[in-house]
Amino acid sequence: MRDRLTARVLLFDALGQLLLMKGRLPSTPEGPGIWFTVGGGAEPGETILQAAAREIVEETGFTDAVLGPVVWRRDGPLMLGGGETVMFREHYVVARCAGGDPDRRGWDAEERRLIDDIRWWPHDALLATDETVYPPGLTDHLVPILAGDYPAVPRVIAW
Repeated sequence: MRDRLTARVLLFDALGQLLLMKGRLPSTPEGPGIWFTVGGGAEPGETILQAAAREIVEETGFTDAVLGPVVWRRDGPLMLGGGETVMFREHYVVARCAGGDPDRRGWDAEERRLIDDIRWWPHDALLATDETVYPPGLTDHLVPILAGDYPAVPRVIAW
């Protein structure tokens, strides 16, 4: 099984809201949508922070994001659209920007097909939602991050 180095971004606006996308997996394009963080696979030769910066621009259009540290790690297998199972090596990077309306012009054809929504979430709305949000336990994991308490080394969180 091949590895996929992945940058996931905890992108916060000036109000402390988290930007999440709602979409479906390539392996189940007709399945229910789930909410997840901005991000994606690193290109060959890219560091996690370079991939995070690129993904922010591509998926949101925001060019003013300031990257912070990698705060979480998460590894697990996931089936891609072509049926290949890949070991995702996720790195969650904190980033902050001014906020505003995300720009979808940088989305590729697959993102346009699979992503249903993108919006800012206040933490209390995340706590109250019945919708599926990834990674599991996101709201609990966010508490120290929102307080500015970043781990010295990335915490491993459950797949």
